[in-house]
Amino acid sequence: MRVANKTIYDVVKYNLGKACEEMNNSNRIVSSGKRILNLSDDPVGLTQSLKIKSTLSGLDQLGRNISMGKSWLASSESALSHVQELISGAKALSVQMASGTTGAAQRASASLTVQNILDEIVSLANTEVGGRYIFSGSKTDTAPFSSDDTNTITYNGNDEPFAVKIGRDTTVQVGKDGDEVFGTIFKTLSDLKVALNGNDVPGIQASLTSLTDHFNEISGNISDIGSKMNRMEIKENIFQDLKITNTDRLSTIEDADIAEAIMDLKAKELAYQAALVSSSKVMQLSLVDYLK
Repeated sequence: MRVANKTIYDVVKYNLGKACEEMNNSNRIVSSGKRILNLSDDPVGLTQSLKIKSTLSGLDQLGRNISMGKSWLASSESALSHVQELISGAKALSVQMASGTTGAAQRASASLTVQNILDEIVSLANTEVGGRYIFSGSKTDTAPFSSDDTNTITYNGNDEPFAVKIGRDTTVQVGKDGDEVFGTIFKTLSDLKVALNGNDVPGIQASLTSLTDHFNEISGNISDIGSKMNRMEIKENIFQDLKITNTDRLSTIEDADIAEAIMDLKAKELAYQAALVSSSKVMQLSLVDYLK
Protein backbone atom coordinates (compact mmCIF):
# COMPACT_ATOMS: atom_id res chain seq x y z
CA MET A 1 0.00 0.00 0.00
CA ARG A 2 1.36 3.37 -0.97
CA VAL A 3 1.84 5.87 1.90
CA ALA A 4 1.60 9.51 0.87
CA ASN A 5 4.32 11.93 1.91
CA LYS A 6 1.73 14.05 3.71
CA THR A 7 0.79 11.10 5.91
CA ILE A 8 4.44 10.56 6.78
CA TYR A 9 4.87 14.23 7.60
CA ASP A 10 1.71 14.23 9.76
CA VAL A 11 2.93 11.19 11.73
CA VAL A 12 6.37 12.75 12.20
CA LYS A 13 4.80 16.02 13.35
CA TYR A 14 2.52 14.20 15.82
CA ASN A 15 5.35 12.14 17.30
CA LEU A 16 7.57 15.19 17.67
CA GLY A 17 4.76 17.11 19.36
CA LYS A 18 4.09 14.27 21.76
CA ALA A 19 7.78 13.89 22.65
CA CYS A 20 8.06 17.64 23.17
CA GLU A 21 4.97 17.70 25.42
CA GLU A 22 6.31 14.84 27.56
CA MET A 23 9.64 16.63 27.91
CA ASN A 24 7.90 19.86 28.93
CA ASN A 25 5.79 18.00 31.51
CA SER A 26 8.90 16.43 32.99
CA ASN A 27 10.59 19.82 33.07
CA ARG A 28 7.63 21.36 34.93
CA ILE A 29 7.77 18.59 37.53
CA VAL A 30 11.48 19.19 38.11
CA SER A 31 11.14 22.98 38.28
CA SER A 32 8.06 22.96 40.57
CA GLY A 33 8.98 19.93 42.66
CA LYS A 34 5.35 18.82 42.41
CA ARG A 35 4.14 15.56 40.97
CA ILE A 36 0.56 16.75 40.44
CA LEU A 37 0.16 19.88 38.35
CA ASN A 38 -3.06 19.12 36.48
CA LEU A 39 -6.13 17.03 37.14
CA SER A 40 -5.05 14.58 34.45
CA ASP A 41 -1.76 13.92 36.27
CA ASP A 42 -3.49 12.03 39.11
CA PRO A 43 -7.26 12.57 39.57
CA VAL A 44 -7.44 10.46 42.75
CA GLY A 45 -4.33 12.07 44.23
CA LEU A 46 -5.62 15.57 43.42
CA THR A 47 -8.92 14.81 45.19
CA GLN A 48 -7.05 13.62 48.28
CA SER A 49 -4.80 16.67 48.10
CA LEU A 50 -7.76 19.07 48.06
CA LYS A 51 -9.34 17.34 51.05
CA ILE A 52 -6.10 17.56 53.04
CA LYS A 53 -5.69 21.25 52.14
CA SER A 54 -9.24 21.88 53.35
CA THR A 55 -8.42 20.10 56.61
CA LEU A 56 -5.24 22.16 57.05
CA SER A 57 -7.18 25.37 56.40
CA GLY A 58 -9.68 24.39 59.10
CA LEU A 59 -6.88 23.59 61.54
CA ASP A 60 -5.29 26.98 60.85
CA GLN A 61 -8.59 28.73 61.66
CA LEU A 62 -9.06 26.76 64.87
CA GLY A 63 -5.48 27.59 65.79
CA ARG A 64 -6.22 31.30 65.35
CA ASN A 65 -9.34 30.91 67.51
CA ILE A 66 -7.33 29.26 70.25
CA SER A 67 -4.64 31.93 70.11
CA MET A 68 -7.26 34.64 70.48
CA GLY A 69 -9.04 32.71 73.23
CA LYS A 70 -5.81 32.29 75.20
CA SER A 71 -5.11 36.02 75.01
CA TRP A 72 -8.64 36.74 76.30
CA LEU A 73 -8.26 34.26 79.14
CA ALA A 74 -4.86 35.64 80.08
CA SER A 75 -6.27 39.19 80.17
CA SER A 76 -9.26 38.04 82.22
CA GLU A 77 -7.00 36.31 84.70
CA SER A 78 -4.80 39.39 85.04
CA ALA A 79 -7.79 41.72 85.52
CA LEU A 80 -9.47 39.47 88.09
CA SER A 81 -6.22 39.01 90.01
CA HIS A 82 -5.95 42.79 90.34
CA VAL A 83 -9.62 42.96 91.38
CA GLN A 84 -8.91 40.36 94.06
CA GLU A 85 -6.03 42.47 95.38
CA LEU A 86 -8.30 45.52 95.54
CA ILE A 87 -10.97 43.55 97.37
CA SER A 88 -8.34 42.35 99.81
CA GLY A 89 -7.36 45.98 100.41
CA ALA A 90 -11.01 46.94 100.96
CA LYS A 91 -11.34 44.09 103.48
CA ALA A 92 -8.31 45.27 105.42
CA LEU A 93 -9.71 48.79 105.42
CA SER A 94 -13.10 47.54 106.62
CA VAL A 95 -11.55 45.63 109.50
CA GLN A 96 -9.74 48.79 110.57
CA MET A 97 -12.83 51.00 110.19
CA ALA A 98 -15.05 48.55 112.12
CA SER A 99 -12.83 48.96 115.16
CA GLY A 100 -14.31 50.79 118.12
CA THR A 101 -11.23 52.96 118.33
CA THR A 102 -11.91 54.54 114.92
CA GLY A 103 -13.81 57.80 114.80
CA ALA A 104 -16.43 59.16 112.40
CA ALA A 105 -13.98 61.52 110.69
CA GLN A 106 -11.61 58.65 109.91
CA ARG A 107 -14.45 56.58 108.48
CA ALA A 108 -15.61 59.46 106.31
CA SER A 109 -12.06 59.87 105.01
CA ALA A 110 -11.85 56.12 104.34
CA SER A 111 -14.95 56.37 102.11
CA LEU A 112 -12.80 58.27 99.61
CA THR A 113 -10.39 55.32 99.49
CA VAL A 114 -13.33 52.99 98.86
CA GLN A 115 -14.46 55.24 96.00
CA ASN A 116 -10.99 54.99 94.46
CA ILE A 117 -11.11 51.20 94.80
CA LEU A 118 -14.54 51.18 93.16
CA ASP A 119 -13.32 53.34 90.26
CA GLU A 120 -10.29 51.09 89.75
CA ILE A 121 -12.41 47.94 89.65
CA VAL A 122 -14.76 49.59 87.10
CA SER A 123 -11.69 50.31 84.97
CA LEU A 124 -10.55 46.68 85.24
CA ALA A 125 -14.07 45.49 84.40
CA ASN A 126 -13.76 47.49 81.16
CA THR A 127 -10.62 45.60 80.13
CA GLU A 128 -10.34 45.09 76.37
CA VAL A 129 -8.21 42.95 74.07
CA GLY A 130 -7.65 44.16 70.53
CA GLY A 131 -10.46 46.69 70.85
CA ARG A 132 -12.98 44.11 72.13
CA TYR A 133 -14.30 44.07 75.69
CA ILE A 134 -13.97 40.77 77.55
CA PHE A 135 -16.62 41.41 80.25
CA SER A 136 -19.48 42.54 77.96
CA GLY A 137 -20.89 39.13 77.18
CA SER A 138 -21.28 38.81 73.43
CA LYS A 139 -21.53 42.61 72.98
CA THR A 140 -17.77 42.81 72.70
CA ASP A 141 -17.80 46.17 70.90
CA THR A 142 -19.52 47.88 73.84
CA ALA A 143 -17.82 48.99 77.06
CA PRO A 144 -19.52 46.88 79.74
CA PHE A 145 -19.74 49.49 82.52
CA SER A 146 -20.37 53.21 82.64
CA SER A 147 -21.10 55.61 85.48
CA ASP A 148 -22.94 58.94 85.66
CA ASP A 149 -22.52 62.04 87.79
CA THR A 150 -24.16 60.31 90.76
CA ASN A 151 -21.64 57.45 90.52
CA THR A 152 -24.40 55.05 89.50
CA ILE A 153 -22.77 52.16 87.62
CA THR A 154 -24.67 50.72 84.66
CA TYR A 155 -24.02 47.43 82.86
CA ASN A 156 -24.22 47.80 79.06
CA GLY A 157 -23.37 44.23 77.98
CA ASN A 158 -25.49 41.10 77.99
CA ASP A 159 -25.57 37.74 79.75
CA GLU A 160 -24.19 35.68 76.83
CA PRO A 161 -20.45 35.16 77.43
CA PHE A 162 -18.36 35.39 74.26
CA ALA A 163 -17.12 31.97 73.10
CA VAL A 164 -14.66 30.71 70.49
CA LYS A 165 -14.84 27.53 68.45
CA ILE A 166 -12.00 25.09 69.18
CA GLY A 167 -13.40 22.01 67.43
CA ARG A 168 -16.06 20.91 64.95
CA ASP A 169 -18.76 20.94 67.65
CA THR A 170 -16.82 22.42 70.57
CA THR A 171 -16.76 25.98 71.90
CA VAL A 172 -15.18 27.52 74.98
CA GLN A 173 -16.44 30.62 76.75
CA VAL A 174 -13.52 33.05 76.98
CA GLY A 175 -15.53 36.15 77.83
CA LYS A 176 -17.67 36.86 80.88
CA ASP A 177 -21.05 38.27 81.80
CA GLY A 178 -19.66 41.35 83.54
CA ASP A 179 -22.80 41.98 85.56
CA GLU A 180 -22.59 38.49 87.04
CA VAL A 181 -18.92 38.94 87.97
CA PHE A 182 -18.87 42.56 89.15
CA GLY A 183 -22.44 43.65 89.80
CA THR A 184 -22.61 42.59 93.47
CA ILE A 185 -19.04 43.78 94.08
CA PHE A 186 -20.00 47.27 92.98
CA LYS A 187 -23.06 47.19 95.24
CA THR A 188 -21.02 46.02 98.23
CA LEU A 189 -18.44 48.77 97.76
CA SER A 190 -21.17 51.39 97.31
CA ASP A 191 -22.87 50.17 100.49
CA LEU A 192 -19.52 50.23 102.31
CA LYS A 193 -18.95 53.81 101.21
CA VAL A 194 -22.39 54.82 102.51
CA ALA A 195 -21.76 53.01 105.80
CA LEU A 196 -18.41 54.75 106.24
CA ASN A 197 -19.91 58.16 105.56
CA GLY A 198 -22.74 57.39 107.97
CA ASN A 199 -20.42 56.09 110.71
CA ASP A 200 -22.45 52.84 110.52
CA VAL A 201 -20.31 50.14 112.14
CA PRO A 202 -22.84 47.25 111.62
CA GLY A 203 -23.04 48.27 107.95
CA ILE A 204 -19.24 48.20 107.68
CA GLN A 205 -19.19 44.72 109.26
CA ALA A 206 -21.87 43.49 106.81
CA SER A 207 -19.82 44.78 103.88
CA LEU A 208 -16.76 42.99 105.29
CA THR A 209 -18.64 39.67 105.14
CA SER A 210 -19.74 40.37 101.56
CA LEU A 211 -16.19 41.28 100.52
CA THR A 212 -14.97 37.93 101.83
CA ASP A 213 -17.58 36.19 99.66
CA HIS A 214 -16.53 38.25 96.63
CA PHE A 215 -12.87 37.38 97.21
CA ASN A 216 -13.76 33.68 97.15
CA GLU A 217 -15.95 34.08 94.05
CA ILE A 218 -13.11 35.80 92.19
CA SER A 219 -10.82 32.91 93.20
CA GLY A 220 -13.33 30.51 91.65
CA ASN A 221 -13.40 32.54 88.44
CA ILE A 222 -9.60 32.57 88.25
CA SER A 223 -9.52 28.77 88.74
CA ASP A 224 -12.09 28.36 85.96
CA ILE A 225 -9.93 30.47 83.64
CA GLY A 226 -6.91 28.30 84.48
CA SER A 227 -8.77 25.09 83.57
CA LYS A 228 -9.92 26.61 80.27
CA MET A 229 -6.37 27.72 79.49
CA ASN A 230 -5.12 24.16 80.07
CA ARG A 231 -7.86 22.79 77.84
CA MET A 232 -6.90 25.17 75.04
CA GLU A 233 -3.22 24.32 75.33
CA ILE A 234 -4.05 20.62 75.01
CA LYS A 235 -6.15 21.35 71.93
CA GLU A 236 -3.38 23.50 70.49
CA ASN A 237 -0.87 20.65 70.84
CA ILE A 238 -3.32 18.22 69.21
CA PHE A 239 -3.83 20.59 66.27
CA GLN A 240 -0.10 21.03 65.83
CA ASP A 241 0.34 17.25 65.64
CA LEU A 242 -2.55 17.00 63.16
CA LYS A 243 -1.00 19.73 61.00
CA ILE A 244 2.31 17.89 60.89
CA THR A 245 0.59 14.60 60.00
CA ASN A 246 -1.55 16.15 57.26
CA THR A 247 1.34 18.18 55.86
CA ASP A 248 3.40 14.98 55.58
CA ARG A 249 0.50 13.24 53.83
CA LEU A 250 0.12 16.16 51.42
CA SER A 251 3.84 16.08 50.65
CA THR A 252 3.68 12.33 49.97
CA ILE A 253 0.83 12.84 47.50
CA GLU A 254 1.98 16.02 45.76
CA ASP A 255 5.76 16.20 45.95
CA ALA A 256 7.93 14.59 43.31
CA ASP A 257 11.05 12.49 43.87
CA ILE A 258 13.47 15.09 42.47
CA ALA A 259 16.24 12.59 41.65
CA GLU A 260 13.79 10.37 39.82
CA ALA A 261 12.18 13.37 38.11
CA ILE A 262 15.58 14.59 36.82
CA MET A 263 16.41 11.15 35.46
CA ASP A 264 13.03 11.04 33.74
CA LEU A 265 13.62 14.51 32.27
CA LYS A 266 17.01 13.43 30.87
CA ALA A 267 15.40 10.37 29.32
CA LYS A 268 12.69 12.51 27.72
CA GLU A 269 15.29 14.93 26.39
CA LEU A 270 17.25 12.09 24.80
CA ALA A 271 14.07 10.67 23.30
CA TYR A 272 13.16 14.07 21.87
CA GLN A 273 16.63 14.61 20.41
CA ALA A 274 16.55 11.12 18.83
CA ALA A 275 13.13 11.87 17.38
CA LEU A 276 14.44 15.11 15.92
CA VAL A 277 17.39 13.35 14.24
CA SER A 278 15.20 10.55 12.93
CA SER A 279 12.53 12.95 11.69
CA SER A 280 15.04 15.14 9.89
CA LYS A 281 16.27 12.13 7.94
CA VAL A 282 12.75 11.04 7.03
CA MET A 283 11.72 14.55 5.99
CA GLN A 284 14.72 14.79 3.58
CA LEU A 285 13.89 11.61 1.70
CA SER A 286 12.19 11.79 -1.70
CA LEU A 287 11.95 9.67 -4.89
CA VAL A 288 15.00 11.46 -6.26
CA ASP A 289 17.18 9.87 -3.58
CA TYR A 290 16.52 6.44 -5.10
CA LEU A 291 17.25 7.35 -8.75
CA LYS A 292 20.65 6.17 -10.01
